[in-house]
Amino acid sequence: MREPEQTLPDFLPAHFLNRELSWLEFNQRVLEEALDPTHPLLERVKFLCIASSNLDEFFEVRVAGLKQQAESGLVEQGPDGWTARETLPAIRKRVLKMIEQQYRCWHDQIMPDLAHNGIRFLAMERLRKDDLDWLEKFYRTEVHPVLTPLAIDPAHAFPQLLNKSLNMIVSLEMKSGNRPLRHLAVVQVPRVQPRLVRLPRNDGRQDYVFLSHVIGHFLGNLFPGAQILGYWQFRITRNSELYIDEEEVRNLLKAVESELHNRRRGAAVRLEVERDCPPRIRSALLDTFQLTSEDLYVVDVVNPTRLMAIYEGERPELKDTPYIAPIAAALRDKADVFAAIRERDILLHHPYESFESVVDFLEQSATDPLVLAIKMTLYRTGGDRRIVDALIAAASNGKQVTAVVELRARFDEANNIQWARKLEEAGVNVAYGLVGYKIHTKMCLVVRREGHLLRRYLHLGTGNYNASTARLYCDIGYFTARPDFGEDATNLFNLLTGVCQFSGMKKLVVAPFELHGRVIEWIDREAEHARRGLPARILARMNSLVDEKVISALYRASMAGVKIDLIVRGICCLRPGLPDVSRNIQVRSIVDRFLEHSRLWYFENACQPRVYVTSADWMPRNFFRRIEIAFPIEDGVIVDRIVREILGVTLADNTKARILGTDGIYRRAMGTRQDALRRSQTEFMKLSMGGETARKSRGSRYPKMKLSPRPYQLGPKRGGK
Repeated sequence: MREPEQTLPDFLPAHFLNRELSWLEFNQRVLEEALDPTHPLLERVKFLCIASSNLDEFFEVRVAGLKQQAESGLVEQGPDGWTARETLPAIRKRVLKMIEQQYRCWHDQIMPDLAHNGIRFLAMERLRKDDLDWLEKFYRTEVHPVLTPLAIDPAHAFPQLLNKSLNMIVSLEMKSGNRPLRHLAVVQVPRVQPRLVRLPRNDGRQDYVFLSHVIGHFLGNLFPGAQILGYWQFRITRNSELYIDEEEVRNLLKAVESELHNRRRGAAVRLEVERDCPPRIRSALLDTFQLTSEDLYVVDVVNPTRLMAIYEGERPELKDTPYIAPIAAALRDKADVFAAIRERDILLHHPYESFESVVDFLEQSATDPLVLAIKMTLYRTGGDRRIVDALIAAASNGKQVTAVVELRARFDEANNIQWARKLEEAGVNVAYGLVGYKIHTKMCLVVRREGHLLRRYLHLGTGNYNASTARLYCDIGYFTARPDFGEDATNLFNLLTGVCQFSGMKKLVVAPFELHGRVIEWIDREAEHARRGLPARILARMNSLVDEKVISALYRASMAGVKIDLIVRGICCLRPGLPDVSRNIQVRSIVDRFLEHSRLWYFENACQPRVYVTSADWMPRNFFRRIEIAFPIEDGVIVDRIVREILGVTLADNTKARILGTDGIYRRAMGTRQDALRRSQTEFMKLSMGGETARKSRGSRYPKMKLSPRPYQLGPKRGGK
């Protein structure tokens, strides 16, 4: 007799955290690294700048979208029950608290410590005469020629200011007969000059003046005959989303180029002004940009990302010790990368193991006379030419080369357009994927003739083909020559470049066609195993967890007794620790020297573990609006490494990990007094430097990840139903 269907529980809005506030909590964790005195001083400056840059993008995209919804009257609620109109005031309240902490950190901690170390930021009124003379010469030769004063009056409309450009609003007075007349003008701080001007010193000190202060000091040269009453820095943040109806576009590349131009003129969403800017000037600016007082942010330093210039300079003693990633042990002393991959699958753990192996794979493929074809996806290529140059070289060597370029990788569109044109000019077949979907999967397929056999070599990964970010992002790369994987990759490339229907895969699990349903199926399977008393466990590592149905499936699994550990760097809308709903779920986040970016999923599956590596987060956009893949790890040694080492060390981190509370607040992970301090990224660096020998000798360091008596059991369940 058939068992009756289970009635699935309904989860309430109170069971979900607000997406936007969760993102702000992530940025708070970044800011806390700037507040951490255990970091080298310039690393603290770096984190301060990253937090500021993150906040800029948040306003450009997320706040801009919410404002559009609120202004259109849309009352759609998120899973947490909040509408856009309700979310915006909560965002403002949280951001105000964050920027207050940010500037207090700068003024009270970082700037005095920098001065103590010989790095000073000087006000113009504190400069010596020789400094002022030098700056005047610098101003006249390097700055004044590129400045354009823009009057604001009936004959001169308010200028169209670029997104996030630094500007000064100037109040001045001129005499007309016997009557003084007041005027306003705008001066744009040029982007062609560094925003920090370093004064000449012979004693090793680093003394800086902000470029905007230099311009302000010499404003009289721009407005001869006028009395300068005051000047104040301000900045506008605009809606930077691209709006393209792909089904109506004949040339996607030109459409993206056109939208990039429109991005400069997107609707204003935020106004930042200096703290001493008078109320009447603030009001005039708000009126000009059609903003309200809720969109105004009064700050001490407009655009703190300018401070990144001091991090990029000298003073290595004030930074982390440089880390030079070694070649992965499986590829060391291997001149023939193809022979190494044929021998067995190879896992690369970036940035702890060098990305040069991926570049070498491409460069060898470009020159190897046995290679017939190379097919590759490109999402964020960055400024390093070697990846693109290898594809161009392959085409010039007569190989069939195909590049699927994602033109709409946010804020990298211009780079990708440039590379797409260079590739096309070199004879590479360039495609832009499927209408309506971003190509986010990371995949490179090389076809090689070996005797009478055509063999396919495949690189899959969680990170972009970008040698620069590969030194900063924690990602997984994977080499394999398994025939089923190669066949799936061939079929997927045919889907991206040709005209065909998705017909399923042998190994790869592909979004938007099947990934969402399969993830829920795998989670539900663990719940069923738990109900039957079989070993059940879920570990998942990702950047963001937002999808309501996946979160609901995790809640059901928790209620069934499945122990679930989630490592989520950024947004997490799941609320852990709720009695009878999520008490078996723990969520942690790690913010450290390198950006946590890899996605790994572990399902215990009643002692028949399934481990997947993927480019996808658990978000609706990844499941339904992007081409993504998840691929299984079938090499037992690599499964063991992922479970014991990568996930095991991460879960043991009690230095940089934060644990998400039921209240939505993250708190530092705290071990007992007997626990040694564990910092996962430091351990990964040591493991990679030591290679296999260090890995074997440190096996006993992972007590929570013992693999016996059941081969891949990860420990006891956390509670029952």
